[in-house]
Amino acid sequence: MKYFKPDSFDDAIEIATKAEGTTRFLAGGTDVLVQLRADIVTPDTLIDLKGIDGVSDITQNNDGSWTLGVAVTGAEMSEHPTLEKDWPGVVEAMDLIGSTQVQGRATLVGNLCNGSPAADSVPAMVAAGVTLTVKGPNGSREVAVEDVPTGPGKTSLSADEVVTAVHIPASGAGRGDAYERFIPRTEMDIAVVGCGISLRVVDNVIVEARVAMGAVAPTIRLVPDAATALEGSTLDDAALDAVAEAARAACSPIDDKRGTIEFRIDVAGVLAKRVAKTAYERARAAQ
Repeated sequence: MKYFKPDSFDDAIEIATKAEGTTRFLAGGTDVLVQLRADIVTPDTLIDLKGIDGVSDITQNNDGSWTLGVAVTGAEMSEHPTLEKDWPGVVEAMDLIGSTQVQGRATLVGNLCNGSPAADSVPAMVAAGVTLTVKGPNGSREVAVEDVPTGPGKTSLSADEVVTAVHIPASGAGRGDAYERFIPRTEMDIAVVGCGISLRVVDNVIVEARVAMGAVAPTIRLVPDAATALEGSTLDDAALDAVAEAARAACSPIDDKRGTIEFRIDVAGVLAKRVAKTAYERARAAQ
């Protein structure tokens, strides 16, 4: 295995372009190093991004949006004085990943690019409308988070492309988001079902919503019908029932030792209601 620690993304891309065999980028390493030690994947080329300027920066831009470096850890997100106030759902989703030690290394980008349908941070990012800057030998492009996973362990990124930044939109008045998951144990487990919801209210009426489900399909699912069920309502019982029905209808899960198909579909509806209530209360408080 060849190990590189470039000092720019351009150098990282050049290395990846010339590499043969399996290439992995290293930011936090909580997936890559575990897979390497377990002989699941042994990269021919390992490109460490932590030596690049700005990869650990959390920046709020003039328009209120956020730019996060690719090596920003979950611990750094949780400890930031302002980010959690703007996007508590995104931060709390990232905070659920692993132990305290893992939180000191794990990153949003790594959680996304690992390609797990059960990744906790991904439904929250999709609900929040997070985008990425992806750079390759042909230049840079902006990619919505929901367009990255294509199946378990697979993404739409080519081997010579690297994520260079994470962009979280401005929260603004009346915005609230939340994420919850169901797991068999009380902590440090993989989601059986996850749900992220972001919504905006005006005079307590939901005028905009995004709903995303995790661990219920081969990829994270953005659920437009669930958003439609919320929009125009004050989150009455009819809206809650409709969002639960839409969440269940979006599911195409598998049976495994952590949950049956029927169980996952049922829990999806329960979580959608619960997360909608939390996001709505946060949005009302932010008016």
